[in-house]
Amino acid sequence: MNLKTGSMLDIKTINVQIKGIVQGVGFRPFVYSLALQNGLTGWVRNSSSGVEIEINGTSPNLENFLAVLRNSPPPLSRIDTLSVEDTTNHEYKEFTIIESNSMEGEFLPISPDYSICDDCLRELFDPQDRRYRYPFINCTNCGPRFTIIKDIPYDRPKTTMASFELCDQCFKEYKNPLDRRYHAQPIACPVCGPQVSLIIDNQMIANGEEAIQISRKMIRDGNILAVKGLGGFHLACDATNFEAVDLLRSRKKRSDKPFALMAFSVETISDYCLVSKSEQLQLESKERPIVLLQLKSMNDLSPLVTPSQNHLGFMLPYTPLHYLLLEPADDNPPIWVMTSGNISDEPIAYKDTDAFSQLGNIADAYLIHNREIHMRIDDSVTRIIAGRNYPIRRSRGYAPNPVISPLNLPQILAAGAELKNTFCLTRDNYAFISHHIGDMENYETLQSFEEAITHYQKLFRINPELIASDMHPDYLSTRFASQLALSKNIQNIQIQHHHAHLAACLADNQYEKDDPIIGLCYDGTGYGTDGAIWGGEILVGNYAQYQRKFHLRYVPLPGGDISIRIPARMALSHLWAYQIDWDPSLPGVAALCMEDKTVLDVQLSRQINTPKTSSMGRLFDAVASLIGVRHKVSYEGQAAIEMEALIDPDETGYYPVIWENGLIDPKPLFEAIIVDLLENTPIQTLSARFHNSIVQVSLELCKLIRSENKINTVALSGGVWQNKVLLENMIKRLKKDQFDVMIHQTIPTNDGGISLGQALIASKFINNS
Repeated sequence: MNLKTGSMLDIKTINVQIKGIVQGVGFRPFVYSLALQNGLTGWVRNSSSGVEIEINGTSPNLENFLAVLRNSPPPLSRIDTLSVEDTTNHEYKEFTIIESNSMEGEFLPISPDYSICDDCLRELFDPQDRRYRYPFINCTNCGPRFTIIKDIPYDRPKTTMASFELCDQCFKEYKNPLDRRYHAQPIACPVCGPQVSLIIDNQMIANGEEAIQISRKMIRDGNILAVKGLGGFHLACDATNFEAVDLLRSRKKRSDKPFALMAFSVETISDYCLVSKSEQLQLESKERPIVLLQLKSMNDLSPLVTPSQNHLGFMLPYTPLHYLLLEPADDNPPIWVMTSGNISDEPIAYKDTDAFSQLGNIADAYLIHNREIHMRIDDSVTRIIAGRNYPIRRSRGYAPNPVISPLNLPQILAAGAELKNTFCLTRDNYAFISHHIGDMENYETLQSFEEAITHYQKLFRINPELIASDMHPDYLSTRFASQLALSKNIQNIQIQHHHAHLAACLADNQYEKDDPIIGLCYDGTGYGTDGAIWGGEILVGNYAQYQRKFHLRYVPLPGGDISIRIPARMALSHLWAYQIDWDPSLPGVAALCMEDKTVLDVQLSRQINTPKTSSMGRLFDAVASLIGVRHKVSYEGQAAIEMEALIDPDETGYYPVIWENGLIDPKPLFEAIIVDLLENTPIQTLSARFHNSIVQVSLELCKLIRSENKINTVALSGGVWQNKVLLENMIKRLKKDQFDVMIHQTIPTNDGGISLGQALIASKFINNS
């Protein structure tokens, strides 16, 4: 619409409808202030679907108002649609904020929890401020949102802050449209708000500032502290105290998986890691994820924080309490371990009673608070690829932000996969992908999954008319979907795992066309239409359908999951499949005792519990064991991650891989690796040549498909693409050959993104039925 028509003195009235994250983020006071600045009159109000404005004034002033509204909205807001219509002229005397307008069935997105803002941080350390050193300082530009909301509309009575009655000073701020705490639902101060307490041996030892200072001393003395944060508990210790880190690993039963670290500032992090400008921006962003950074020097860090790796996962403080705990002092450790407060493989503890029972054998003390967490949420994990955010785990700071779908979607529930589970609920052009649920391998995680689905459906007013799930019959998410569909008498569509990966990457790149593209879908496990375990898949397809153009040659997966935990078994399985002798001088062969090799040989020869697999993840495991990197793993992807860390960046050689009739055959690769091994080629060279080989064969097959099918776009999806070296080299080679490349941007490339792909595929099923 062009407002610049008619005389400059013309007074006109317009109606503005805004959808997106526009409630609970200071949007109405922003509009109020902007209207006053431009001499406009009218009103603004919340509605069930966003914010509505009716405003009148001269055309130039209205133009300026809309320009600022579109281009410089409040920092936590996100405008998805903004529509403007002329309406009947109305001469208002002033501009006001009026009562909300509720409409049945309407919904709106909800803001994630965000890091403390600069203004609140300044006040936190200002002795003259009435919230000086108050661990729950917040405003409309920061603080808890999603984790405290029980229902919409987002008003204080429907949050876990309902029990905290505002004092007179907070009430005045809450009611003042020109105050940045206007209608900030978590607003609080030391007089009327939540407080921290320190619990040791079931006894409250201290409150407030004293509790924080005793906690700092306990960390200095080598203790393990359970700290209640925004979305659950962390287990904290001094990352420079070797004994404390070792003790935490022992108590948490986490032998090798890296710990997340927290430092007070980027300057401190830079003492240990290389930090690019893009990585600094990510560290300091309002989302405050854990960012994977290239190790520069361990300095005084315990090597046990990240065994056998060349990256550290760092985050900055994101709550006032974190800043008070990490505040620099001569005797305060500069780096704290801040790992999820749970027993390995279980969801993060978020209720005080659960923390006391679940973490009782781990933590020496509990720093808790009395602001209830309604919905647990883990820290997000990301890294920077080609200067952009590349999510590894999408959770705090990002969820429940919807992904804007390139398609208009019916109301669908997509149940996701088993590992790194998320679910997805869709409505209109919104795809609400859940926070990270975790590995669906126990009752506790299933319970967390079900609770979260119920909460999301309630918040976003979604009643699914269709359910989508993975094809794997043994996944808890698949069983849940089947039972729910049966109970509601609606259809459950089972989606092939790698097709979902492809669709997820398309949606993440706002792909709207029906033209098929090439999908390099590489991961560890995905149930195939033939009953085999897929994972090294080159697909050609779109949302509606796919073709399996190439895949890794099948090899046995002896014993199923046990071979995932023992890569040496996969090394020997590949050798057996390729009729290569089990030479005892090879590291992978020597890793198993004679008895284990005898049993494995019988198992393979007689095909006893040996499902077939084309998994790229298992190929990485096999090579990692064969060359001596890792023979047993304690967490998913460990062997591949440690092999990546050994790569010689200057090595350009690669091993031969052949293909025929749609089968990719790595037998020549194994033969060449063995030759290198027997010639005592350095392990760094072996690792580099293997990675180069995967890039080379992938590029050649993409070129072959392009020549036959005239397809020039390639999507990279699946957990294997978390490998930074492999991903960056693949992107570089594809672009050099003039391919258009799609990688993930807002959702993880691993199984945490599967649910979005399932939903998009299921929507096509509805549209085509």
